[in-house]
Amino acid sequence: MSNNQTSEGELIKMVIVRLLMAILGLFALFFLPAGTFAYWEAWVYLAILSVSLLFVAIYLLKNDPELLARRMRMREKEAAQQRIIKLSYIPFVLAFLLPGFDKRFGWSNVPAGVVVISDLLVFVGFGIIFLALRENRYASRIIEVEQGQTVISSGPYAMVRHPMYLGALPLYTFSPLALGSYWAMIPAIWIIPFIVARIRNEEIVLARDLNGYQEYMRKIRYRLIPGMW
Repeated sequence: MSNNQTSEGELIKMVIVRLLMAILGLFALFFLPAGTFAYWEAWVYLAILSVSLLFVAIYLLKNDPELLARRMRMREKEAAQQRIIKLSYIPFVLAFLLPGFDKRFGWSNVPAGVVVISDLLVFVGFGIIFLALRENRYASRIIEVEQGQTVISSGPYAMVRHPMYLGALPLYTFSPLALGSYWAMIPAIWIIPFIVARIRNEEIVLARDLNGYQEYMRKIRYRLIPGMW
């Protein structure tokens, strides 16, 4: 079924465990600092996140279980990527931890309309990521080049070289507003430099190991945002 010979049953169990860990982890990050369950912004955000992740998991399990198995891999092989990911945990955790404290102490007063629009942008980010996954069956969570892998240049990959990171931008940067916090925007914005660093290192690996990627880089000029970078 995959390079690691993961059975369907094992894969389903792995997905269920990862989903539960992610949702329960975020639940703790939101509600423990808030000190209350009367936090509608967090409930709506968790609902969007849960439905989106569950939909993607079911879709991949049905249509491309090998890609789903690749998405379950967590150990980066590249030392530079390991460093980038470890350092990125700091702004990532702060961006999701601060909103709860913000709710408890009333630091921000984000209008409901801004929260709803931010939720929609988070959902759009998930949508872009899903389109990239549907187009590229080699989209592993870690940076690697597999035997027989080919360059994908269709769908969203015809616009930018890293559409999954493009989807991650609104997902991460608008999550604090979706959770009702202006202050959490500060660490959320600092996630962007880590995305840029990850892309730069990833392109070094792909240009080195993936046949045809250098030509693809010449053909598709922009890495992340069309017309900008």
